[in-house]
Parts: sequence; structure tokens; C-alpha cells
Amino acid sequence: MPNPPTIKEIAQRLNLATSTVSRALHNHPRIGLKTRMQVQALAKELQYEPNQTAIFFQQKKTFTLGIILPELSEAFFSAAISGIEDTANQHNYMVLLGQSHDDTEREKKIVEIMKNHRVDGLLVSLAKNTVQYAHFDMLRKYNIPVVFFDRIPDMKDIHYVACNMESGTVQAVSLLLQQGHRVIGMINGPEKLIASRQRTTGYRKAMQQQRLKYDATLNVHADLSREGTRQAMQQLLSHKRKVTAIVAFNDYVSQDAVQYALEQGLQINRDICFVSYANLPLSSYMAFPPLASVEQYPYQQGQKATEILLALLADKLSPEDYQQVIIDSRLVIAPGR
Repeated sequence: MPNPPTIKEIAQRLNLATSTVSRALHNHPRIGLKTRMQVQALAKELQYEPNQTAIFFQQKKTFTLGIILPELSEAFFSAAISGIEDTANQHNYMVLLGQSHDDTEREKKIVEIMKNHRVDGLLVSLAKNTVQYAHFDMLRKYNIPVVFFDRIPDMKDIHYVACNMESGTVQAVSLLLQQGHRVIGMINGPEKLIASRQRTTGYRKAMQQQRLKYDATLNVHADLSREGTRQAMQQLLSHKRKVTAIVAFNDYVSQDAVQYALEQGLQINRDICFVSYANLPLSSYMAFPPLASVEQYPYQQGQKATEILLALLADKLSPEDYQQVIIDSRLVIAPGR
């Protein structure tokens, strides 16, 4: 296989300096039009392609963004990636993806791999049990900026984009209260997740707005696994007060909860009903979709997080000018409800 053509070869054929050829290939205004056309014509004839490694070395960039998220199989994160990729591609950036599978140790390894691959910046949605953030802090000394989205760390000095789970929960619980439910359970996420705490605050606020007492024993924290959801359902259905409605952490948890309720002989939307979060497209194909689901705008979250990261990489934002964007959520009621 012949060696690929180089700038040096083009320069020798045209009796030009390599620096002149390089500038001509990049349409530098100091190079005359005739010379630029000669250089570019020969480059095309030889099927010359730029040496990306050399360009990266010169510009000190790889034009690659790293993405770390819990599960690509979840429609929410697939939509977020679409927002990230669309925005990155508009600025000639590629993306490198890693899944933590909600495992903090795996998340740490991916951060190290991304660093070693010289990504220019990282977009991260945390694993559910991540509570220490040293693996992200160490990226500062390598000048690798990080923007978090959706699942964000409990830190002040960070860039992030997230959805307002408190307001969405107020809307969800208020809907159930308007429908006459008074004993409302919640299958919440891990207690250390900021989003879980926001859900708790929204639940409490909605009850207080109706001058009803908030019962903490109806707010059950689970690990978001199928078995964890079943245990949460068992706890809620055995409660001394009869639970008639449940707010589930997301649409996946809602379906696991529905399955458990059916196994217990309950009729959905008569004995018990559900509202949820994420407003996933697959809801329309479910036998028992939630009555309503809180829209969290994953595409927009990914898009905005990428815009912030690209602004940091272009020095349009100072690393200490922390961008913290909250997108307001919206309760979407299922058709016919």
C-alpha cells in the first residue's frame, strides 16, 4: 500500500515552501489566489487528507467531547445524547460515550479513560450512588471542563443543566389531589440524589398547599431496580392507610410498580393509579400508562449542556463563571384522562 501524500510532497512538486502549502490549503489570505488554486488542485489529485494528529497537536484540541451517563438503553438518555450530538456536530466535534450502569467505580474508570483519550471536555449524568466527586475534581488540573446534566452533584462550584423536579412533583401530586386521592404514596429514588430530595420537597409542598399533613412514611426511597420497586410497592400497599395513588420516580419504575400491583390482584386506575416522570414516548404503547408524566426535556438538557461546554472550550466563558441552568418541568396528562 503506497504511503499517503503529505504536504512536503505537494511542496516539492510545486517548488513551494511547506508553510506556503499549509496556508494555501487553509485558504490563508496572504497566499495568492493562483497559488492556492494550484495547491488545492494538486492536493485533490493526490487525494491528500490532513494529518489530524498533527492538527490536534498544533491546536491542542482533539475536537472530541466525552459523555458519561447511567444507561444508554433508557429513552431519556438516548434523547439527551441526540441533543448533545446534534449540537456537537454543528461545531465539528465528535463524541465519545461511556455508560456507568449506575456503578460509581465504573464511572471513575470511564473518567480516567476519557482523560487518557484527551477529550476536550466532559458531559456527565451521575451514577445514582455517586456521592464523592474527586474523580471529577482532578480533571481541573488537566484543563478538562465538566458540565453535568440531569443527575447533578451536590456541589456549588459546577456547571450544570437540570430540570426542576420540585415544580413537576407539585403538579403531579396536585393532579392526584384534585382527583380526590388523599393517601398518595411515592416511590422515590436514592436519598442522596438531588432529584430525589426535590421530589420530596415538591410532594410536601403540594400537600401543604391543600392543608393536608405530609406523611413521610408514604415517601419510600428505592434503588430504581425492579426488585427495589417491588419492595417499595410491598411497603406502600401494606401501609396502615390505604394508598390509592402512587407517584413513581420515572416511567420505568412506574411499569415495574404496575406489574406488582397486577400480581396482587389490584385493578389499575380503579384500585390504584400512577403518575410518573420522564414522559417517555414508549408510554403510548403501554397497557397501563401513567395518568400523567412529568416532562423533563432530555434533548434540551443535552443541547444546553453542550452549548455551555463548547463556550468554555472556546474561551467564551470563564471556568469560574459557573453556568447553572434550571429548565422548568411540565406535567403531561395522558390522552383521554
